[in-house]
Parts: sequence; C-alpha cells; structure tokens
Amino acid sequence: MSTLTVDERSDSVLSWRFEQLQSAGYAPRDAKLLAERREVDLHLALRLLEAGCDEDIAVCILL
Repeated sequence: MSTLTVDERSDSVLSWRFEQLQSAGYAPRDAKLLAERREVDLHLALRLLEAGCDEDIAVCILL
C-alpha cells in the first residue's frame, strides 16, 4: 500500500476541486480561485450555478 504525503494529498484535493468547479461551468480563473480556498463550500458553489446564478455573483457570494 503506497502512502501519499500531505502535500500530495493536498495537491490531489486541489486538482479534484478545480476539475469539479470547471465541469460545473466556472471559468478556469474562478475555478482555481475557489478551489484554493478550502473554506469555500464546493457543494454550494456547484448548486449556485445549477440554480442559474451568474458566475461573477456566485464567486462574490462564495468569497
């Protein structure tokens, strides 16, 4: 069983969050910004766009 370092796990989580946000429709710049902020609720970020919230407004709400 291989063990990931803390940095490797952190990078994996960051990459996954970025991919999820981009897939939901966030522009790469916003997806990166939101993915890096651990306090941002990923599920809320996805729901906001699903509900038709403008991306710029969603980013303002989340940050």
